[in-house]
Amino acid sequence: MKLNELALAELTEKLARREVSSREVTQACLDQIRRLDDRLRAFLHVNAEDALAQADAADRALATGATHAQQPLLGVPVALKDIIAVKGQPLTCASKILGNFVSPYDATVTEKLRAAGAVLLGRLNLDEFAMGSSTENSAFGATRNPWDLTRIPGGSSGGSAAAVAAHEIIAALGSDTGGSVRQPAALCGCVGLKPTYGRVSRYGLVAFASSLDQIGPLTKTVRDAAVLLRVIAGHDPRDATSVPEPVPDYAAALEGDLRGLRIGLAREYMVGGLDAEVKAAVDAAVAHLAKLGAEIVEVSLQHTEFAVATYYIIATAEASANLARFDGVRYGLRVEGGDPTEMYCRTRGAGFGPEVKRRIILGTYVLSSGYYDAYYLRAQKVRTLIRRDFLEAFQKVDAIVTPTSPTAAFRLGEKTEDPLQMYLSDIYTISCNLAGICGISVPCGLTRAPRLPIGLQLLGKPFGEATLLKIAHAYEQTTPWHREHPPAVTA
Repeated sequence: MKLNELALAELTEKLARREVSSREVTQACLDQIRRLDDRLRAFLHVNAEDALAQADAADRALATGATHAQQPLLGVPVALKDIIAVKGQPLTCASKILGNFVSPYDATVTEKLRAAGAVLLGRLNLDEFAMGSSTENSAFGATRNPWDLTRIPGGSSGGSAAAVAAHEIIAALGSDTGGSVRQPAALCGCVGLKPTYGRVSRYGLVAFASSLDQIGPLTKTVRDAAVLLRVIAGHDPRDATSVPEPVPDYAAALEGDLRGLRIGLAREYMVGGLDAEVKAAVDAAVAHLAKLGAEIVEVSLQHTEFAVATYYIIATAEASANLARFDGVRYGLRVEGGDPTEMYCRTRGAGFGPEVKRRIILGTYVLSSGYYDAYYLRAQKVRTLIRRDFLEAFQKVDAIVTPTSPTAAFRLGEKTEDPLQMYLSDIYTISCNLAGICGISVPCGLTRAPRLPIGLQLLGKPFGEATLLKIAHAYEQTTPWHREHPPAVTA
């Protein structure tokens, strides 16, 4: 196995025993990026010299007695979605309006990665301002799925998922507003975890929809996700929505069987529009969880049918407010001309792509006089009902199992002319964000022809990540799907 193909937990063991060096692993990742990324386009920016310097510093620390008990990611190459601030590196959000912007500060999660000893390797592609389900909305070109370069990797964290699946990086961070970590993880065949809202600080995450956004890990295994989550989780006084909840040792809680656990199967999630092969894989996964000792219980999430409409009212309204700051006055692109109003119009017209403009217009409309009560206020009331559905279900079960995506990865360009069909790609993931709970996607199968990954989603109670990770780990370790790799990129 090549060094860049190692999982995070495997790599830290080898680094601790001095069997490999951080420089060797980092160079292996850089070599893979050099070999693949002109076709894959997962990365927007890589500073090889700086990454190798960080790796050398990690090797010196290991040589002088530093341990992974002290710094869990010491010497591990990690990359971040280009919507999370890294001081001195580009922060473009895959948008022309921030095309030349360099972050003057670190996000809280970036500080935590540095403190844990990670080697920060580069900036990963995304749908512009995280608005999309396919990473085709990037102003700098679409990312492709490493399983089939004619297909999308999912979105908006498509660059993060593709880079992990293609072994260009050991692990990555993305952001999840309506499924943007879990859906690309499912379509690329890796693990994607969306923590409970407030579990991970949003300070330094460029806001799309502030009440929905959450940073989460994309990794090769569930154990890796547990390690990475413990590093980035925790209260942050710089984020008013960060919750002062203790952070458990997630990796230590992974072991043990599932006897005594109750897993809910939501009847509303197994309905029309679900691909037959995806349904068969999820049904098989549910049966396997039962064999592992879990009790499968049918639950009802009766307001699920309203989730997509509710999400696209709330998310676009918040986006409209958040993106008002990009006006050409303080930073980013500025297109001169006429009075200030004309300058704003020219700057935003040239700087924002079609999908971002669409969502700003929708959001401004639902917040406008005469429509606020009819749309935005009503959507907030329905959101409360959706959250209540989950909390009532969690009185009966420890987790809920669903598909992650209704289909496997579709072809590039297949849905770009039909925004509604694109939005429905997130039909199984958006309720998690509306309810503020945690969710994880793990590989659960492959379609027959072509061979494309299928994802299984597990949803957990607020701050119930430990239980969620335990269930996901038990499933992963007794099935072969996490060991499948894109054949073209591992050759």
